[in-house]
Amino acid sequence: MNMQAMMKQAQKLQKDMMETQKKIEAMTFEGKSSIVSVKMNGKKELLSVTIDSDSMDKDEIEMLQDMIMVAINDAMKQVDKVTEEKMGVYTKGLPGLF
Repeated sequence: MNMQAMMKQAQKLQKDMMETQKKIEAMTFEGKSSIVSVKMNGKKELLSVTIDSDSMDKDEIEMLQDMIMVAINDAMKQVDKVTEEKMGVYTKGLPGLF
């Protein structure tokens, strides 16, 4: 394979990776932990937090904080999983990129 063909292939790969990353960034992920749910986009930006306040007493704030953390981490894991699945096509043999 000549150098020009390799460059074209690399450029196509880069373009495909960028398009896939944009698709992931546009997706919405929802993490849940009993009475708390969070929504986050593929950029790992928190979009919303919903708390079912009817289900808890006011003195359970510490527990609520833990639930929010679990829900956010759940959504982040979903982003990471989809990113790895979709971007893994491009990074086979190149560990640690995503």
